[in-house]
Amino acid sequence: MKIIVKIAVSFVLIFIFNCNDRLNSQAPDAVKKTFQAKYPGENDPDWHKDDHGNYESHFKIDGIKYRADFNADGSWIETETNIDESDLPKAIKERIENDFDGKITEIEKVEHHSKGTFYDVEFKRKGKNKDIEFTSDGTIINQ
Repeated sequence: MKIIVKIAVSFVLIFIFNCNDRLNSQAPDAVKKTFQAKYPGENDPDWHKDDHGNYESHFKIDGIKYRADFNADGSWIETETNIDESDLPKAIKERIENDFDGKITEIEKVEHHSKGTFYDVEFKRKGKNKDIEFTSDGTIINQ
């Protein structure tokens, strides 16, 4: 009898988690409308809700992966895509070479609603990695 109860509880928990995941994977109509206006023709983004209550869409354009974030009211926050170090503007490469040491672990090109376009470069550090945000002319905007 205990086994049957455990199995039944397991099925109920699996059902609840699956329903919750489906709810989190949907975005409000206002978010979807803004997404479609910003990325016309992109009809199949994967939606996730982040820890801040924002909606993240994961999608590809011409084979390149993007992540766009939106507030629950539909307003766009930012769009990010990973890039290679070779794709950084020359001024940023020079700034990194002159002012920073350590291994680069990730680079993202970011379009932000208030900051404009910038490049987020993550450096490997003991403990927690360090993110530095650069404008295309090499100016640091987050220190």
